[in-house]
Amino acid sequence: MEESRFTRLDTAFARFLSQRSRLEGQAKQGFEQVLMRLSFEQNQGHNCIAIESEEHELLLASGLVDLQGNLPLVVEQNRLYLQRYWQYEQRLAGQLQLMMRGAPLPNLADLDGLLNQYFPNLSADRDWQREAAQVAVTQPFSIITGGPGTGKTTTVVKILAVLQELVTQPLLIALAAPTGKAAMRLQESIGQRKADLPCAEAIKKIIPDTVTTLHRLLGAKPPSPYFRHHAAQPLIYDVVVVDEASMVDLALMGKLVDALKPNARLILLGDKDQLASVESGAVLADLVAALPNQALELKTTHRFGGAIKVLADAVNQQDIDAVWQVLRQGDQACGLLDDDVIDYAARRHSGYLRLLQNGADFTGLFAEFSRFQVLCANRQGKNSVAELNHGVEQKLLAQGLIHVSGLWYVGRPIMVTQNNAALHLYNGDMGLCLPDREQQGKLMVFFQRADGSVKKYLPARVPHCETVFAMTIHKSQGSEFEEVLIVLPDAMNPVLTKELLYTAITRAKQVVKLVVDDDVLAQTVAQKVARVTGLVDKFRADVAKS
Repeated sequence: MEESRFTRLDTAFARFLSQRSRLEGQAKQGFEQVLMRLSFEQNQGHNCIAIESEEHELLLASGLVDLQGNLPLVVEQNRLYLQRYWQYEQRLAGQLQLMMRGAPLPNLADLDGLLNQYFPNLSADRDWQREAAQVAVTQPFSIITGGPGTGKTTTVVKILAVLQELVTQPLLIALAAPTGKAAMRLQESIGQRKADLPCAEAIKKIIPDTVTTLHRLLGAKPPSPYFRHHAAQPLIYDVVVVDEASMVDLALMGKLVDALKPNARLILLGDKDQLASVESGAVLADLVAALPNQALELKTTHRFGGAIKVLADAVNQQDIDAVWQVLRQGDQACGLLDDDVIDYAARRHSGYLRLLQNGADFTGLFAEFSRFQVLCANRQGKNSVAELNHGVEQKLLAQGLIHVSGLWYVGRPIMVTQNNAALHLYNGDMGLCLPDREQQGKLMVFFQRADGSVKKYLPARVPHCETVFAMTIHKSQGSEFEEVLIVLPDAMNPVLTKELLYTAITRAKQVVKLVVDDDVLAQTVAQKVARVTGLVDKFRADVAKS
């Protein structure tokens, strides 16, 4: 790796530790190189780095490395960790192993009858949802994966009803997601699915109507990284369900599992083929690989189909010929954009601004705005979020649909990029800057909560945020739009992977348009995310010991 790729933070970190080592001369310089690489890769989302045998000897000679997690660095097999991330992996694996040894539910003799009641198989096809329910009810820890429209929410609502039918006392159930957007989507879906349950109203009432973010569930204590709930002060819930689990990083997943009370059940929902978390780890994919008896993938699509599904599957299978076949077949739901990207994006975003001119309220405006979104791979550079946000803003200004006199203006769409638990605003929350009718047109920023309620804040109180006529694909996780316009850079870079493109495509419900160079598309589909972690090995080591 070229030294120019290292940041000042990587260099400072390496020097800080090397000055406290026992090494001198060339050995010290070699040690610094390994540490800069560790720091750099950590910031790219890896839990650890792979090391060679000579690096292994050098590290052990430094006096700052051990095998038990008592020193700043840990070597395990051929992997080097920062102590904290080794402990995150160690703790998560240990806690989940302990959870999986928990006692089974009583009354499982009634399970087959209940599964027949909730999952009547009316076709000859294999019933993946019923099989997932069987796993989740009989295991304290379970994972249900599947692509869009495979029925993860439908399945988990039925699972919660079955669990309640098997016990005598009302269950305390928590529903959570990593972001406010994902929580809002899950809440809407849960409410729709509950009404269709084939059970008594008393059972339906046990299933919560509200979904919270993980940070609110655990009780974030900003600006510290700590939470109110942990092993010594656990959550009260008997069952915790986490949607969009692919977005949950190693540290947060570890803190969640730590905060579960003894004999609690944990059900993770997610798409294992999506992008891994922004922070370190690929926890959902690792757990699916390590724990096949706890995981089941739903494979039958019920509402997500047509050209978009074919395109998503082709990308996921890294079949570039099939990708081009879909994009060039002329289907209105899927294809390459023929128009100028700025003109098209401004035209599609103009709908909510015209409603605003006609006096529509925030709820209607936000629903219209949320129908379409531009998704970019990169924040800066050609075809980036910064370029498209600026271009669309200028086009709308020229058309008289917005009037920009400063940072805040009527109609400005924003996304929060910094958590603020005190205001109940979290990274990824989206809002609109609008005149407040209750305060003589004073500018306020309006947000829709997961429960459908609307909150408003003075612009000066809103945490760090950015304009969001376009957003990164990473930030779009947990969202759905009727149409997405995917804009990739004109040159290949490490961010571009098949997981990134698959995630972008599966944000769309009806229409996908792409702006992409032929060679970049081919290389993106061919490139796969491969995060370096040791989580799978830790589960395998535990199995080998038992």
